[in-house]
Amino acid sequence: MAGHEAHQAANAATQAAEPRLVVEPGLAARVAAIAEPVIEQLGYRLVRVKISGADGCTVQIMAERPDGTMAVEDCETVSRALSPVLDVADPIGRAYRLEISSPGIDRPLVRKSDFDRYAGHLVKIETVIPIGGRKRFRGELLGTEGEAARLRHDEAGEAAEILLPIEEISEAKLVLTDELVTQALRREKAAKRDEREARKAERRKERHSRHRPHQPAANQGD
Repeated sequence: MAGHEAHQAANAATQAAEPRLVVEPGLAARVAAIAEPVIEQLGYRLVRVKISGADGCTVQIMAERPDGTMAVEDCETVSRALSPVLDVADPIGRAYRLEISSPGIDRPLVRKSDFDRYAGHLVKIETVIPIGGRKRFRGELLGTEGEAARLRHDEAGEAAEILLPIEEISEAKLVLTDELVTQALRREKAAKRDEREARKAERRKERHSRHRPHQPAANQGD
């Protein structure tokens, strides 16, 4: 059990340290540079920063735990820590509304592991430069090969596979399907189960510590 828990912890640490390869430009990039260290210090990962004109100006920051989940309480934790930091840095230069959210089911894909984790699902991808004469692609994600995402898409009515360098991708997003919703529900259920097991283990550890017999000090005269 201890070995399994250590493996999970090491895997989570690796995922947390994995850099984003699909990043935002301009002002959103400035906000991301300020927000990401704060989010990582709390044990979460930055997914995306998006700035829109909704409600005057809205700064939407998507974040997640290393396992891909993000509860309402997690969003509140990030918001409380990040708000004063952004107030001091003032990267926007005008009034704005801060919105912390989970990536959602039809989430953006920003790390190499995202493209592997969601292999088999439909995805929409847009590239910075034309690849094979086009910038927009839609098809079945087949994982990664080296530093590129492999995609099966329709071309002239026939299925074709193409490799898209992840660093040349400006946006990649899952397409909402029944299969994707089912997988998301399974993942959420598994995350809650792991959390319950972790709490039980912690309570057992506390009970064991409280009931451990007291060892009398050795008699110095012996």
